[in-house]
Amino acid sequence: MPVTGFDVALRRPLAGGQRFGDGGEYEEIKGRLSFSLDPLHAANERITDLVSAPRGSDGRVEFTSDVSIVAPVDRSRGNGRVIVGVVNRGNRIVVPHFNHATRPVIGPDTDPNPPIDVGDGFLMRHGYTVVSCGWQKDAPDYPGLIRLYGPDAVQPDGQPFVGRVYMQLQTPVPVQHLKLSDRDHTAYPAVDLEEADALLVVRDQPDGEATPIPRGQWRFARVEGGSAVPDPDYVHLEGGFEKGRLYQIVYTTRGARILGLGFAAIRDCASWMKHGGESIGNPSTGTIERAYAYGMSQTGRFMRTYLYQDMNLDEQGGEALDGVIANVAGGMRGEFNQRFGQASKDRYNMLAQLFPFSDARQTDPETGAADALLGRMNARGSDAKVFFTNTSAEYHRGDAALIHTDPAGDRDVEHGPGVRVYHFAGTEHGMGTWPPVDTVATTGDRAQSLLSVINYGRLLRAALVNLDRWVSEGTEPPDSRHARIDDGTAVPPETLGDTFRRIPGAHFPPHHARARRLDFGLVGDVEQTLTLPPRDGKAFPSLVSDVDADGNEVAGIRLPEITAPLAAHTGWTLRHPDIGGEEQLLMFGGGTLPFAANFAMREMSGDRRPSIQERYGSRDEYLARIREAAQALVGERYMLDEDVDLSLHRAAAMWDLFFSS
Repeated sequence: MPVTGFDVALRRPLAGGQRFGDGGEYEEIKGRLSFSLDPLHAANERITDLVSAPRGSDGRVEFTSDVSIVAPVDRSRGNGRVIVGVVNRGNRIVVPHFNHATRPVIGPDTDPNPPIDVGDGFLMRHGYTVVSCGWQKDAPDYPGLIRLYGPDAVQPDGQPFVGRVYMQLQTPVPVQHLKLSDRDHTAYPAVDLEEADALLVVRDQPDGEATPIPRGQWRFARVEGGSAVPDPDYVHLEGGFEKGRLYQIVYTTRGARILGLGFAAIRDCASWMKHGGESIGNPSTGTIERAYAYGMSQTGRFMRTYLYQDMNLDEQGGEALDGVIANVAGGMRGEFNQRFGQASKDRYNMLAQLFPFSDARQTDPETGAADALLGRMNARGSDAKVFFTNTSAEYHRGDAALIHTDPAGDRDVEHGPGVRVYHFAGTEHGMGTWPPVDTVATTGDRAQSLLSVINYGRLLRAALVNLDRWVSEGTEPPDSRHARIDDGTAVPPETLGDTFRRIPGAHFPPHHARARRLDFGLVGDVEQTLTLPPRDGKAFPSLVSDVDADGNEVAGIRLPEITAPLAAHTGWTLRHPDIGGEEQLLMFGGGTLPFAANFAMREMSGDRRPSIQERYGSRDEYLARIREAAQALVGERYMLDEDVDLSLHRAAAMWDLFFSS
């Protein structure tokens, strides 16, 4: 087994020793997990540059990962299931998302062991063990983040690799310099501060025209005390970087991180939890039967890439993960196994890893390429089950519908027997914001409307239970649910304009960017970029759910707040002029467009949509409608019975705010 030991650094009661029903008391165990990989083993052959890693005397490659385990103190009270949380930029996501809990904001000076908010205790009450394993070497070096520590690849003469990097930078405020990374991740340093062939361009839309910036107007430097100081980790532009614009840079760097070690970390951590013994530090020996992975956004794309490259067979030949929920990844993958890749990169106009989108085999009519996301796994008969879940934001971003339509956008694609695809209608990329505001708390980015207020965690909970029953009992989960071409519910986003232009303050986007075919000059699975920047090709089609007269989506899984609405809930909103780029979608954002409280207010605003008072005779009538919609979802198994009351609670708070305003 590649896991060789677990060095425990912290052991503490969870939530002060709180008891969670049948799960009893829980504890958190934190430490460092040690790995040793055979670079010549078939299970590791697709890890880029692993054969170029420094090796020990036994010929194996060693690395470590931060790990946090949340488990019942009495392991016999557990349900025998572990959820492997694929941490997002070093942040734990499983407990916040499934327990409706808050995630600590972690920065350079935060607590290295922040307390875990357990929310309503859902996972603990159901007996799940949660392990969060570091997989990303270049995550910000902040105390409290969960990271991977591994080697760089070296050439046969022991020298580091040198190559080109391509990245996008954007700022919500004017600045003189920008770090050569996303969200304070570790930068790839520029090798030559005077590199003549380095390139900087600027765009105003992801698919817009690129304008080159003359080389003499920018340099690798940061501004300090009013002067530009040479620095290989920063870029400085004379006159400054403008807010909201999209800057893309190509330059040469040195030092190739072996990013694919992250796949091995997740795979082998799962196998260790299921099969590892006490001799290698497994604190749950003999108590875990099934392992499921949950990835969200960046790590949803990580899991799509993991599945595409079939990294799920461990060195013992076993299936490490029994099931996967890849959430809000849309149709993208990412640079998780690429020389000089950037694991934080998250825009389709910057990535080579797009086609294939669907689990089923498809052919791109423009390039002739034929492939399937799960092609390798299907070929060997893998029985792992996969849920692809997305919000409306990934559809309006332009790539989510590609996972269930053909690349020409002409027909629906039916999924394989081990796959479900769910669209959470009317939701944004994150878990919704309550009370409603127009500013993202973590980034300060501001929208032109109120941000989405719908929390889709209730649907994730049901998805987890359905996945477990599918794997453990053979109980088929509910059918895939999303917009379709054959029933007319999947439409180009521009067709929604007439509806939203009639809604006061909707600010319908004047432009919907399209994902394009990009020629990076890739060679097989090695995924070494040869052409930077890439050559643009034809755009892929973009389809979204059609909407009703209120502006709410008609397809997908509609939560009670959509079925009995007090507002239109969109998967899009525009960037506010305060942060620039006001004709761009606020990436990951959705909107809330409340109905008028009564007829007089509706007349005053010019809103043609019936008011709240006209729709519902009373608060009690409204909540009865919410209960009916929630129970219908329970009957279809898209929601759990225990979340009916939660739906009523959230709806009541929404009524009290929107009807009184």
